[in-house]
Amino acid sequence: MRNVGGERVEEAVASAVALLRTAVDRDWEGPRAHGLEWSCRATATHVAECLVGYAAQLTGRAADDYVPFEIRLEEGTGNEGALRVIEAMGGLLAAAVRTTPREVRAFHPYPFRSANREGFAAMGITEVLLHTHDIARSLGLSYEPPAEVVSYVLTRIFPAVRPGPAPWPTLLWATGRGELPGRAPVTGWRWSNNLVIPSNRLTLEGVTPASAADLGADGDGGFAWAGSGPLEGTREGAGIVVKQYEEGVLRPEWGMFVLVRREDGLAVGAMGFHGPPDEDGRVEIGYDLVEAARGHGYATEALRALSAWALAREDVTVVCATTEPANLASQAVLDRAGFTRVAGDGEQPAYELRR
Repeated sequence: MRNVGGERVEEAVASAVALLRTAVDRDWEGPRAHGLEWSCRATATHVAECLVGYAAQLTGRAADDYVPFEIRLEEGTGNEGALRVIEAMGGLLAAAVRTTPREVRAFHPYPFRSANREGFAAMGITEVLLHTHDIARSLGLSYEPPAEVVSYVLTRIFPAVRPGPAPWPTLLWATGRGELPGRAPVTGWRWSNNLVIPSNRLTLEGVTPASAADLGADGDGGFAWAGSGPLEGTREGAGIVVKQYEEGVLRPEWGMFVLVRREDGLAVGAMGFHGPPDEDGRVEIGYDLVEAARGHGYATEALRALSAWALAREDVTVVCATTEPANLASQAVLDRAGFTRVAGDGEQPAYELRR
């Protein structure tokens, strides 16, 4: 799966600037952007601030907070000048997304205190699209960005939003700016970057709907894989994530994680939950590991890390797993990770790890 975030940022900025350029002779200082307290001019400046701010997070490798700076337009800058600043700041974000290594993450507060290059691209695009919409409505303009740009956003930072009949109305509904038939109005919203869980030698990277769709279609999901690539179990798990997304029931932190080896950045397997915890606080876990990475304790390490993360939550009391009777290697992983064998409902050996 190719890194297209830079291209999508450029496309979003180009579509926004093209529309707003038709109204540069209008008053942007007086009217408020639709639904906001800011003027149209202040909203345009905010878009530029977001674009360069996200670029700075990536290039500065900000770990714990935002890079401490701000931008302002020179006194006397007109509306056309403001659009030129948006174009320039969009170019900076696009360049940062293109050149930042896949594994780099930088600080963003919601929801898990970090985002990768795709997350920052998607957040920047969202700021561009939504605030162009807000300005356009105030100025009496009609705006509809390219569908593939909106889809990029939805499949990366809106994983819990069920796809609608078209991407743009879906994003407007998801952000409280529009309606969709059969869906209740949205009064409060946030985007959601993917969760990562570190262990000693691995990083467990949450799989987005975009990555899951690529894995399910025999792609690499945006990861460089050890050995011959992802196994069938990984592709099946990705298919489950896609199905949950399409049905609007995906809770991404209870989805699938790719196990990335930090020493070389290669993906060595996948691990994840079959779904969120049930009413009894039980959550089931599954995993596989590429053959080239077996025998090094990676599966045990990842299982300990993911189980510990789950059991630290109030809604989980037990993590369970089942294996095939002949899969002694998988059973050994569960034993080493501290699971206890219990009586199962069928022929498959069943294991549990309790809080």
